[in-house]
Amino acid sequence: MTFSADTFVLSYLVCAILFILGLKGLASPATARRGNLFAMVGMALAIITTLLNPAVTDYWWIVAGLAVGAVIGIPIALKINMTALPQLVAIFHSFVGLAAVLVAGGMFLQEQGHLTTVTLVEIFMGAWIGAITFSGSCIAFGKLQRLLPSAPLQFKGQHLINLLIFVAMVGFGLHFILEESVSSFLIMNALAIILGVTLILPIGGADMPVIVSMLNSYSGWAAAATGFTLGNMLLIITGALVGSSGAILSYIMCKAMNRSFISVILGGFGAEEGDEAAQERAAAADQGVKEAATEDAAFMMENAQSVVIVPGYGMAVAQAQHAMREVLEILEEKEIKVKFAIHPVAGRMPGHMNVLLAEADVPYDRVFEMDDINSEFNQTDVVMVVGANDVVNPDAKDTPGSPLYGMPILEVYKAKMVYVVKRSMSAGYAGVQNSLFFHDNTYLVFGDAKEVAENLVQALKGGGH
Repeated sequence: MTFSADTFVLSYLVCAILFILGLKGLASPATARRGNLFAMVGMALAIITTLLNPAVTDYWWIVAGLAVGAVIGIPIALKINMTALPQLVAIFHSFVGLAAVLVAGGMFLQEQGHLTTVTLVEIFMGAWIGAITFSGSCIAFGKLQRLLPSAPLQFKGQHLINLLIFVAMVGFGLHFILEESVSSFLIMNALAIILGVTLILPIGGADMPVIVSMLNSYSGWAAAATGFTLGNMLLIITGALVGSSGAILSYIMCKAMNRSFISVILGGFGAEEGDEAAQERAAAADQGVKEAATEDAAFMMENAQSVVIVPGYGMAVAQAQHAMREVLEILEEKEIKVKFAIHPVAGRMPGHMNVLLAEADVPYDRVFEMDDINSEFNQTDVVMVVGANDVVNPDAKDTPGSPLYGMPILEVYKAKMVYVVKRSMSAGYAGVQNSLFFHDNTYLVFGDAKEVAENLVQALKGGGH
């Protein structure tokens, strides 16, 4: 079956429109499923259209690649827990980067001696962006999977070293463009891989959601550069969409965390040591903390007029979202006003908590973003924090020198009473103790979030109003 050039262009245009509609749908939890469907249909159409291109004459390697990818990808997709999605996204970004490097290298080796300067520049751009994306995403995966320390691994003169590596990489890249040197191409990619490592290692856990988003942007630009190299218009459009949307999201997240976008990209945020007060709190983690039983929290919640539930990564790990939805339903039956409060970077990636709550069928109109609900905490009777830590830490507001200082938080400490569900007194992902635990209006309910939530459901069902 063969199609005219105009048919291919029209098909790719339809794919691009579907991708744009997919991105638009992901802007809201209410339309996210539809957005995903648009994107999936667009990708299926793009693959079919590309395979029908007359330029494709040998399907053996394509079929083999699809088979290997399916054997690896399908079991991962079926077995992966929601809590592991951030690291899965990070490792997928690394594959995109590696693919860009391999495509650039393959094009160069196949057409060496017959390439224009413009094409060589495209190969250079796709290769070094892809190499940085590959190694940087591997480091991000290691930090998220706890294979590497989440704390920033900084070293003296890191920014100068990164600059020198970048300059050397560009230098070898220019030599590659001018001389079509294989050795310069290999050295350039090696330096880019090293740069990806040295850029991401110094970034602390508190900034990791931004890094995942930023690497998503890098993978998009790598794909766009590869599209220029291959002369594939759809790959250019798709890469540009991913690259620009990832960059915009990274900027929005940096603003939400009071981080400098440029500083995060250059690496090394979140490494400052806390002041003496923060260090004293960490040393006294087991002192001055009031513990409460699940029944105590249930009694206060069912005698409240307003309750706000703040989900975090601990809820995701324990898969407690379904039980928390039951808590919502029981309290609303008792005519108690209940809301869920979401921090922009709660969990390990943007929208992590929104996806979990949607999975548990929590109504969208009960879920509120930080900016919309912060003004209500001082009028809230009871707040229950389920597995969240850094995003409710008051140090972000009153402890200069803390890695969290300046980051907007959910101001739960202003509520009349706060219950925090945690397994232990361990620090959050940013590596600092939460001063909220020591506030007079805060009580800790120790235990697995799912078990606590299920016990809370039973206590609320058995209690009277």
